[in-house]
Amino acid sequence: MGVYEHLEEYAGLPVATFNEETGPDDTEEEDDGRGAAPAGEFPPAAEAAWYVGTSFSEEPFGDIFARFLRTIDTTEVTALIIGYWGASYDDGVADPVDLLCGAAASFPKLKALFLGDITGEEAEISWIELSDISPLFTTFPALERFEIRGSQGLRLEPVKNEKLKVLRFESGGLPGHIVQAVGASELPNLEHLDLWLGEDNYGGDATVADLAPFLGGERFPALRHLGLEDSELQDEIAAAVAGAPVVARLESLSLAMGILTDQGAEALLSGQPLTHLRKLDLHHHFLSDAMVERVKAALPGVDVDLDDQGKPDDDWRYIAVSE
Repeated sequence: MGVYEHLEEYAGLPVATFNEETGPDDTEEEDDGRGAAPAGEFPPAAEAAWYVGTSFSEEPFGDIFARFLRTIDTTEVTALIIGYWGASYDDGVADPVDLLCGAAASFPKLKALFLGDITGEEAEISWIELSDISPLFTTFPALERFEIRGSQGLRLEPVKNEKLKVLRFESGGLPGHIVQAVGASELPNLEHLDLWLGEDNYGGDATVADLAPFLGGERFPALRHLGLEDSELQDEIAAAVAGAPVVARLESLSLAMGILTDQGAEALLSGQPLTHLRKLDLHHHFLSDAMVERVKAALPGVDVDLDDQGKPDDDWRYIAVSE
């Protein structure tokens, strides 16, 4: 479950859409010598985050992406969003990672990449079919921001990137081997990390032990935001966070979207101080009314998000995003 809308803003830029409804490119008639046709109704390439995707039309994603390269001056693009590219049952479905890596020379200024801006109407988050994303980090070493939605078939080797500041995984079930690969990566300037861990039914088999590299504080020295979210193990994660060295230098912490109960909140309140945080995100939780008030009272100067309160005595507790 989980509802998504297509991004309207990304990396501080408004989103410009390039899809099957975009008019035919006129490269042959009006080529300006740079290999990119005049954009016409499009904004200047550097002033937008570019969404490229298809839907269920007859034009394959690979064709749309090729037309995008011909039509827009991608040498000026700094932020790119890849939308729906099809599924395995489609004829000739393209692997967006292969297409991106093959076109790397066309994106010399790319700093932000979102792979999988796909809504539930196009494909549920657990249906999004991915591949090995490791080549993206070596092919685009200037990336400062990388975000991805989905986890089916997802593969990742430990990577090294000196520029990356934001790394986010949105998933209803993030495999343990992905969490381990991130933990083994060399990302010395990573400031913001979000892991939607999900549940085992959808491949989310990461353990609390897999989170040790993020909690220890030494592996990622620049980390200022940590999100360990959407987990059926949220109480255990809260207990681990309560004594984690990394917390002392964080500005914001998110344990949202999961099955957090009074037990996990008690561990947080009994652990190290959290009063230095600017924000603590616990939305979508199963705390009692009394515990909600205790958390608020204990952290008067912190922006604490306790929205979306479930019934604490409900027999069925669920994470916010699964299928």
